[in-house]
Amino acid sequence: MTTSQTVLAAVESGVLKLTLNRTDKLNSFNEEMHQALRAQLDRAHQDVAIRALLLTGAGRGFCAGQDLGDRDPRKGGDKPDLGRTLDSYYNPTIRLIRSLNKPVICAVNGVAAGAGANIALACDIVIAARSARFIQAFSKIGLVPDAGGSWSLPRLIGEARAKALALTAEPLSAETAADWGLIWQAVPDEDLMPQATALAGKLAAGPTLGLGLTKQLIQDAATSDLDSHLDRERDCQRAAGHSDDYAEGVTAFLEKRPAQFKGR
Repeated sequence: MTTSQTVLAAVESGVLKLTLNRTDKLNSFNEEMHQALRAQLDRAHQDVAIRALLLTGAGRGFCAGQDLGDRDPRKGGDKPDLGRTLDSYYNPTIRLIRSLNKPVICAVNGVAAGAGANIALACDIVIAARSARFIQAFSKIGLVPDAGGSWSLPRLIGEARAKALALTAEPLSAETAADWGLIWQAVPDEDLMPQATALAGKLAAGPTLGLGLTKQLIQDAATSDLDSHLDRERDCQRAAGHSDDYAEGVTAFLEKRPAQFKGR
């Protein structure tokens, strides 16, 4: 295991597990944690031995969003350029998660608020402890949803529910989030990490080239028309059909044995 002050990183069986680790601040982001997370996401993009990513939080929360202690207006000075903060930190993180051609699982172990909630929602599969809560907290301090929240919320749960969550900043329970389709599953707290770890391991041992193509196809569908998307499916299927994983999968099926995928 490698350890930094704000992010814990460990690789096991092809899974890179990242744990946000500012427990005294409910894992809220400061510049150091942004940089540490970015470095690990870059690593996931570049290292072919990493075949899935699991993101979670240490302590009693997943992530409370931005650490507002760094933004105290009582200290005086110029007003912050929050657009620059998004350009420099949050937006690159969302792009790295969404563009990673490997499965990204998020295990939400407690409160996920503000940008913390929206970073979770950028992941491919979200599993939450039943005690977890999702809060679009921006309206409480006069801001708009960021870190992709205003894009992902209406796509996941529809405009009416997205507006209500964003305008009221009311907490949403994990079970309701699952019922609405905001996340995949809500599970008993004690089952969260065993189930998330098992899922990440299963995906890492799978045909990750095809899984990465599947991820990109589903994401692209939100902004493409059917005709162009059929062409995109064709191209991805051609690439998948040329892979060693496809040959292994068919061979294993015909030989009635488990497939041994290599992600290529």
